[in-house]
Amino acid sequence: MLRIHFTAGDLARTRVATAPHPLWEIAASLHRFQTREGRWAYAHWYRTARVRLREAGLDRVLRGMLLPLFPRTSYFPDFLTPTEGAEGLDAGLHAVLAAPRRQVTLETTRLARTIPSPRWVSRLNERDMRGRLVQALRDYHRTVIAPHEDHIGERLQAERIRHARSLLDLGVEGMLGDLAPTIRWRHPVLEIPTYPERRDIHLDGRGLLLIPSYFCWQDPITLADPRLRPVILYPLHHAPAASAPAAGRQPLHALLGRTRAAVLQATVTGASTTEAARRAGVSTATATHHTAALREAGLINSDRHANIVLHTLTPLGAALLAGARPDRPGPRQPPAP
Repeated sequence: MLRIHFTAGDLARTRVATAPHPLWEIAASLHRFQTREGRWAYAHWYRTARVRLREAGLDRVLRGMLLPLFPRTSYFPDFLTPTEGAEGLDAGLHAVLAAPRRQVTLETTRLARTIPSPRWVSRLNERDMRGRLVQALRDYHRTVIAPHEDHIGERLQAERIRHARSLLDLGVEGMLGDLAPTIRWRHPVLEIPTYPERRDIHLDGRGLLLIPSYFCWQDPITLADPRLRPVILYPLHHAPAASAPAAGRQPLHALLGRTRAAVLQATVTGASTTEAARRAGVSTATATHHTAALREAGLINSDRHANIVLHTLTPLGAALLAGARPDRPGPRQPPAP
C-alpha cells in the first residue's frame, strides 16, 4: 500500500496536469505491451502500434532497449520521467539527456537488482549512450503516441473538467476522493491499496501533481525517490468498446435515429465532439449537428474548456437511456466520465 500524507499546505498546492506528460505516457504505453490486462481498452491502439513499429523498423528497439528499461514491475528509473516532461516532449528528453551521472548510476543499478537487465543499461551514465536512448524514445513517441495526441489531449481536458466540477461542489478533499477506483481519500492521507510495495510519502508542504494518463491501467504509479517532486500518475476512465445494439435499444433508435442514439450513448462517460463522432462513426460536423439537437432537447449538457467541448448526460438523458434498457429498471445516474 502507498500512503501519501497531506498537510493543509499540501491540499492548497495540489493540482492537475494541464497537458499529457509524454514521457509518462511512453512509460505506461510500454507497460501495455507486457500484459493482457485491460487489452480490450487499447485493442485498436495495440494493433496499429505493432504494425507501425514494424513498418518503422523499431521492433528491435522496442524489445532490446525500451521494454528492458520500463519493466512492468515495482520499479523503473525516475530519470526517465522527469518533471520537465510536463512542458512537452522536447523539454522532457532534454532533461533525460542532462540527468546527473550519479542519479543515473544509482537508478540503473537499482533496476538491475530488481530485474535482469542487459549489460548496456549500466552505460546509460555515459552521455552518448543516453543520446541513443533519447533518440529511441523520440522515434517511439512519433510512431505510436503522436498519432493519438489529439484524442489523448481531449480525454485529459475532459478529466480536468470533471475535477473542476468536483472541486466546486466538494472541495479539494472531494476531488481527491474521486480520482480513480483504486485510490481512496482518508483525511489527511491518500491511499493506494494496490500499490506493489508498502510506502509512506510525506509531502511536507510540497503539494502533489496529479497526472491523468491515457495509457495507465488501473494501478497508479509514483516516483521511487521520495526527495523528487511528488506526482501520482493515475488512469483515466475507459468505457468498454461499443457493441452491436441490443434488441432492447431499438425503440431508442426509432425515436432518435441510429446516429443520434449513438451520439447520446457516447456521452454516458463524457465525450468531446470528436470522441462522439468517432464512436458514432460520423464526421465531426455531423456530430456537432446531433449534439446541438440533443442539447436543445435537454438530453445532454455541453461545456466548453478552451477549444474542447465536453458533452455529458442530463438526468433526462440518463432516464431515457435507462428506459431503453429493460434489464436495468428505472432511471440511474451515469458513472462519472
